Amino acid sequence: MNHLRPVPDGAPEPGAPSAPDLGDLLRRSARGDQTAFAAVYDAVAPKVYGLALRVLRDPAQAEEVAQEVLLEIWRTASHFRAERGSPLAWMLTITHRRAVDRVRAAESATRRDVAYGHRNQSVSHDATAEAAHASLDARRVRGALDALTPVQREAVQLAYLGGYTHTEVASMLDLPVGTAKTRIRDGLIRLRDTMGVGTRDEL
Repeated sequence: MNHLRPVPDGAPEPGAPSAPDLGDLLRRSARGDQTAFAAVYDAVAPKVYGLALRVLRDPAQAEEVAQEVLLEIWRTASHFRAERGSPLAWMLTITHRRAVDRVRAAESATRRDVAYGHRNQSVSHDATAEAAHASLDARRVRGALDALTPVQREAVQLAYLGGYTHTEVASMLDLPVGTAKTRIRDGLIRLRDTMGVGTRDEL
């Protein structure tokens, strides 16, 4: 999968076709249209790989995760709901989740190796409690995201799950940079209000 490499920011290459309608392509893919999925693949594979690489910082693992994500998109295309955000945000959310899972699995393996050398020590209650809290926090964040408007959720997902800058988010959503910044800021304020964390003055 050598072609899965981040593409530089900026204008498309001369003669490049207009951006495809990813929502329509996903709907067709959900009905088994392989040609439509090939178009989805070509459009998003570099972005999927780029995000995976940002999280994993390992090209080989990023390629593996990108392949897993694209296969998941093919299998679950029918799960996409336009009212919850853009097709790209949905696919990058899947990518981020897969990449983070890979990081956690690697960290878990490392912890098991360390624990192997300390068999006589008692099980760490703190580690168990930390894992439980992390799981609860993840559920709280998902619930809080549901409280955002679709446009807020889309912008926040791209900025904080996708790791894109405000300028990149504005370009992806075809918005003025100021509007993208406002959506991200308003989304974060609403997230904090919903989760009961922090104050507006901290933003």
